[in-house]
Amino acid sequence: MSPLPLLGPDGAATSELELSPELAAQAIKPHLVHQTVVNELARRRRGTHATKTRSQVRGGGVKPWRQKGTGRARQGSIRAPQWTGGGIVFGPQPREYGGKVNRKVQVQAFRSALRAHIERGSLGVMDATGWDAPSTKRAAAYLAAGPEALQARPLLVVLDDLQGVEARSFRNLSDVYVLTPGELETVDVVAAHALVVSRNAWDRLAAAGRPRAATAPEVTA
Repeated sequence: MSPLPLLGPDGAATSELELSPELAAQAIKPHLVHQTVVNELARRRRGTHATKTRSQVRGGGVKPWRQKGTGRARQGSIRAPQWTGGGIVFGPQPREYGGKVNRKVQVQAFRSALRAHIERGSLGVMDATGWDAPSTKRAAAYLAAGPEALQARPLLVVLDDLQGVEARSFRNLSDVYVLTPGELETVDVVAAHALVVSRNAWDRLAAAGRPRAATAPEVTA
């Protein structure tokens, strides 16, 4: 297993960190990762598309012509589905995408994704930088000084404070994305070719296995 580098203030690896017992014992399970990623992507769909049925379309309260004697087919409303401008039959309605994935499956999938990065050497833990002001140039130099595997892009940086000095320094770099631990999902870890996590955020992620359960977006008509 590749070591987990601890990055110093200049971005170079200064030491190595030991994995938590939970993460060290986690085997990489691609089928659980796939199941969780598919569910998370499905739950990101808003599902607010909707069409109107004949009861919701405005107008059509009067019978267009009398029932008999006209030689035409009988009609009850100009808002019936066969009329132009009428209601839609079996059209899309607001719904939630994605099914249920058990909490234990989510945890194992998230740990598997982290473990895969560790095995490839594409995960680094960022120690306190001591930066006093945002600097994109300094952030670029920080990443350039790190291990070779962390040069891959897209790169995901996980920080506690999105308004902090580090976050404002990294977010202007091309193909570098900044998230908080609460926003991080398995699909984000899988999509990133490299991962840099702050020391505080890593302690929580390694212990809990997953920062939060996936929640479906609110569906409105």
